[in-house]
Amino acid sequence: MLMTTPPSTPVAARTTAPTVLRKARRLHGLTHWFSLRPRIRRWTRRRYGHDPDPFTLPARRIYILPTRLGVTYGLMLFAMFLGAMNYGNNLALGLTFLLAALGLTAMHHSHRNLCGVTIRTAGCDPVFTGQTARFKVVIENTASIPRYEITVANEHGEAPPQRIEPGNHALFEISCPAHTRGYLALPYVELATRHPFGLFRAWSVLHLDARCIVYPRPAERGRTPPLAETDTGSTHDVARGDDDFAGFRSFQPGDALTRIAWKAYAREQGLQVKLYAGTSTASHLFDWDSLAGMNVEARLSLLCRWVEDAYHAGRPFGLKLPHLIIPVNVGPAHRRRCLTALALFDHDERRAEA
Repeated sequence: MLMTTPPSTPVAARTTAPTVLRKARRLHGLTHWFSLRPRIRRWTRRRYGHDPDPFTLPARRIYILPTRLGVTYGLMLFAMFLGAMNYGNNLALGLTFLLAALGLTAMHHSHRNLCGVTIRTAGCDPVFTGQTARFKVVIENTASIPRYEITVANEHGEAPPQRIEPGNHALFEISCPAHTRGYLALPYVELATRHPFGLFRAWSVLHLDARCIVYPRPAERGRTPPLAETDTGSTHDVARGDDDFAGFRSFQPGDALTRIAWKAYAREQGLQVKLYAGTSTASHLFDWDSLAGMNVEARLSLLCRWVEDAYHAGRPFGLKLPHLIIPVNVGPAHRRRCLTALALFDHDERRAEA
């Protein structure tokens, strides 16, 4: 009776897959171990906490490491040194030491390029959920020497490098995606330079107390808001009277040129039309309770859409939320107040849960 045995798998084939997996895990571990920048960020956060705004950068807060070009430069010097020692060539040794001294000088200049600069935040315009917030950061050079190739970065990108003359300042913008409504805090600011020669990278990690407002994402257009006839004594169409001044609204085609706020236009605030108080007018009152059956975020999204549509159409509107009522009004300040109320709705409760 003939017995058949299954074909044996070669040893190399059986061991290749586990070996590759072990090497991949080991390589991943080494990569994670040598990722110094995240480790330094966590260490500085624990050691220094939040930095004051503005903050003058001291020498002890600056870190410096060679770049890839710097490592290549060092290996080249080492090879030149070995060759010069092997052949006893004094000229080659002198050139090696000269280039090494140049590298050390570049390292000191890179460190000095950051030492003593003053950094401060310059605010951030509100954004809607899903957009990208752009935090403004100002770096001031109070020294008598210029600063070269200064840049500001975070994990989401790096601003273009700039030169800062003595006594001047430079404005940088760094991006941060806004995923949820409420307050968006700037996690950290990384101030860096590669000047001179790009052999070394000097940087410092700062944790400034900067944040911006993130509005809810406006819902898709479709559901119309409720209309209420309200004797508010506030705004109405510009053709109805010239009583008491009540605010501004965005310019719409067909508006009289005499009602345009030319002074506001000269201040680069856009074309706005003056509104005056008069008789009662049809206004919108966006009520939270009118959206029963929807979850919290869906209600906020729809209310945000109604606020935006009413503002851009120049119609007066108000907002009614649980524990908060914003009276009917118009204008950019009224829009910001309503959208901020929507952004910070149940903010304290969510922060307590977190």
